[in-house]
Amino acid sequence: MIMDLRQRTVADEISCTGIGLHSGKKVNLTIKPAPQNSGISFERIDISPGCKVKASFDNVVDTNMATTIGFNGYSVSTVEHIMAAFFGMGIDNALVQIDGGEIPIMDGSSAPFIFLLKNAGVTIQNSHKRFLLVKKSVKVKDGNRSVKVNPSNELKITYKIDFDHPLIKDQSYEISFSKSSFVDEISRARTFGFLRDVQTLKNNGLAKGGSLDNAIVVDDFRVLNEDGLRYKNEFVRHKLLDFIGDLAILGCVPIGHFVVERSGHSMNQKLLRLFMAQERSWEVVRFKNKEECVRKSIKIPSFGTLDLAPA
Repeated sequence: MIMDLRQRTVADEISCTGIGLHSGKKVNLTIKPAPQNSGISFERIDISPGCKVKASFDNVVDTNMATTIGFNGYSVSTVEHIMAAFFGMGIDNALVQIDGGEIPIMDGSSAPFIFLLKNAGVTIQNSHKRFLLVKKSVKVKDGNRSVKVNPSNELKITYKIDFDHPLIKDQSYEISFSKSSFVDEISRARTFGFLRDVQTLKNNGLAKGGSLDNAIVVDDFRVLNEDGLRYKNEFVRHKLLDFIGDLAILGCVPIGHFVVERSGHSMNQKLLRLFMAQERSWEVVRFKNKEECVRKSIKIPSFGTLDLAPA
């Protein structure tokens, strides 16, 4: 496969309809092509045209149970699963139009968004992708929870979870990131919750749209979903998916080793803000060809070849 280090957008617009996990409201979503170097932006067409918020760590306004971005008083919540899909498929630029305040949850994973992107196809653009090389380690810690990034010649993520539940317990997973590792191992892992927490969440205005169709629900001993789990360790794989979605907020591809223990959206964003504030810890580069990567001993993630159309 020929490595193409240029930016990508979707070739055609494509739409879907679903419900918001927390709002319970029906949402229509359309993904459209966007110019090079514009990043991923979300437009609230239910408010008025032009109400756009760019996916950026600077625009994260809430991390309670989901990642919410906002700008000028309007916001879009639960962006992590679609952001993970864009990242996994190597899509740098896109406009997402929605007629509500929350991205539809679909089946609780990134797989439906991967399906949409595959159907939309990909256009290669002229500008080259931006990569963020990690130069120094940065860590955030809170009790037994932590997120750390170390220098590495590739994008690697090691994730550990630990739940006091007989079905979950200690789980860990590590990937060297590529389109195939994301699509095959991570993208289908669904969000999960505990039956004992459902009423509390709903009393607090959350999880109004949650059901066995879009989340794994476990009681004290078993999975309540009729078809069971998609992977034996689906829980840690989904946490890794969430982390990739949060990482995608950077707007470029980091090259480093992230070691994550018992984290969530709030701590993920805290690490990104601290890391980006320490400018000696990173360097932005654009590789024009494979030889430049080899000279720096950098292993660029493979984003695969889809139905590519030149810009």
